[in-house]
Amino acid sequence: MEFTEDQIKRYSRHIILPEVGGKGQKKLKEARVFLAGAGGLGSPAALYLAAAGVGTIGIIDPDMVDISNLHRQIIHQTQDIARPKVISAKEKLETLNPDVNVITYTDRLTSRNILEIISGYDIIIDGTDNFPAKFLINDASVMSGKPLVHGGILRFTGQVFTIQPKRSACYRCIFKDPPPSGLVPTCQEAGVLGALAGVIGTIQATEAIKLILGIGDLLTDRLLTYDASKTRFREIKIKRNPACPVCGDDSREFGLIDYEQEVCSL
Repeated sequence: MEFTEDQIKRYSRHIILPEVGGKGQKKLKEARVFLAGAGGLGSPAALYLAAAGVGTIGIIDPDMVDISNLHRQIIHQTQDIARPKVISAKEKLETLNPDVNVITYTDRLTSRNILEIISGYDIIIDGTDNFPAKFLINDASVMSGKPLVHGGILRFTGQVFTIQPKRSACYRCIFKDPPPSGLVPTCQEAGVLGALAGVIGTIQATEAIKLILGIGDLLTDRLLTYDASKTRFREIKIKRNPACPVCGDDSREFGLIDYEQEVCSL
């Protein structure tokens, strides 16, 4: 693939990096990344992926933009209130970088459609805010062999780690089952610092770019937590569980649980 003069200028700060270069920028152009959620985490992740020149970005989110979203969901603006989030996001990404092909889904993400939807993508980024959706995305990612970058935020704390199916710990290796409904508060109930979403979502985009380029040390088998109130990062070592029902040694009979859970974005 030959780059135009404008594209060379656009990506010049990437191309001069020895770890990227023209070959790496071509990999970014050919990559396909799927974002579950166009909210607090999906917003910065999508913007940086588009700016980096990732060729195809898929986004699923059934929600409309609400005024309460705007303090953290930076891809949306006041004039987008009451519009579908995926349409709002698509417009911003295409304005930022016309090179990017943005595919939108307004469906609910369920056990019935997730495997078909993610089949056309290389990497998945989890930007959801509820446990059933996170478990569903994890399970489908492992079953399909798609790398997954997990992220989560609440109040002043965020976490992120990357999953290489069958090679590193998955979400279920750490959290076996979703907690009972109502046990853990949502962002709507407990609140969240808006800028925290930018920190975690940007790290997720960085992990996805490293996966595409095949460079650096990924956050595999490492859970990175961030306490914004203390400006403190902490790394927790994690291990793949051989008895994990999804990625373990005897996981061949595992099937997707029918959560019927809508993907709600942060």
